[in-house]
Amino acid sequence: MLLRIQQELFDVGAECACPPGGIPEQMSIIGTEEGERLVTEMNSMLEDLEPLSSFILPTGSPSVAHLHIARTVVRRAEREACAMRDEVRPEVISYLNRLSDHCFVLGRWITAKMGDEESLWTPLGKRD
Repeated sequence: MLLRIQQELFDVGAECACPPGGIPEQMSIIGTEEGERLVTEMNSMLEDLEPLSSFILPTGSPSVAHLHIARTVVRRAEREACAMRDEVRPEVISYLNRLSDHCFVLGRWITAKMGDEESLWTPLGKRD
């Protein structure tokens, strides 16, 4: 799963490096299928998870912590892509949006599979 996502991110990077309207025919480009696949994978993982009752603090095993970092990096890339909306295809922006959600759900799923507990955020007035 992660190796495929890495491949797709290289496709996104290659496309974004091309001048507007200059994507070579032989180049792989991200379409709606890749974003839909991420949603399908998320839905499968969510079946194993309890619904959220609070925000989650970005903690956990090294793998999960790295997924939280990856999620924030992908969110940043999505913001940059949105700022370049005229030069970036909507499928790329949609893919990045779904990928950040995917990183979040995958981190939760790994936490559950490892038998660890998620660190939930507690509002200021309710903390010890």
